[in-house]
Amino acid sequence: MTTERPGDRRRLGWLLAGVGMLCVSTDSLWVRVSEAGAIDVAFLVSCCALVVHSTFGRWFDRRPALESLRTHRVPLAGVGVLAALSQVCFITAITETRVANVVAIVASAPLMASASARLFLGEPITRRVAAAIALTMAGIGLIVSNSLGEPTLKGDVLALVAVAGFAGNMTIWRRFPDLSRRAGLWASAAIVVAVTGFAASPFSLGTRAYLSIAAMGLCFNPLGRLANSSALRFAPVSEVSLFAPTETVAGTVWAVLFLSELPSAATVAGAVVVLAGVFYGTVAAGRSKRFKPGPGGVIRRLAP
Repeated sequence: MTTERPGDRRRLGWLLAGVGMLCVSTDSLWVRVSEAGAIDVAFLVSCCALVVHSTFGRWFDRRPALESLRTHRVPLAGVGVLAALSQVCFITAITETRVANVVAIVASAPLMASASARLFLGEPITRRVAAAIALTMAGIGLIVSNSLGEPTLKGDVLALVAVAGFAGNMTIWRRFPDLSRRAGLWASAAIVVAVTGFAASPFSLGTRAYLSIAAMGLCFNPLGRLANSSALRFAPVSEVSLFAPTETVAGTVWAVLFLSELPSAATVAGAVVVLAGVFYGTVAAGRSKRFKPGPGGVIRRLAP
């Protein structure tokens, strides 16, 4: 009989967080490619998400959704409201200011999420993770060094609200690991549909917009959100949130591949620093815990 080690669970959390952020990192690409208004994008993407979470969502989350409605009403409502707020604000920010500025603000997610978890859950922030957060923030600073100072105030404020909602949501997911992720994300999508439905014009878009929104709403966005929320069952908020700044790096890659926007030298250097920060706070930390100096300075492997 095999037993699951804590380290294996934490690595699974890192994997889910990485996959989740890679999927979510395409949101800015789809919004820009669609050339549609923020309200229309938010409405149609959430309609697609309702379908995905109602059907295929059970493949990723086996916990009964109806049971969460009975046992976790307050946290479920909190998750729904915060996720909906974060989604709408992020999409609107992308249409109001430069993508580089939005993802720069998104890079503050590790700081906000770690502070929230520390305040409400009492989760400690290790020196290694704190150093990793500082390193990733420095990398983001390099990436956006040539673009800051030009965004509209409205776009920046909306991006900041989106990150705050994201950080609060991570804290709730971590506090209630048995809360159905499918139910929470379905509630979020339903709230967005209800709020934006009165102002949306979903039947006035072109083929390009519909294809982009379908890719975002039926695949990348719901899969990313399911992976991110599930990661918090296995790893602390401070570690999962470390993967948020990789959205800036991945977003740069998508821009090169699909929008022909070549990155500057500062962007490439910043991307390397960001990846180094994530590696230092996750994979390298896991390896260092498996070895420690023994008598005479000899390194010995710790028992699993």
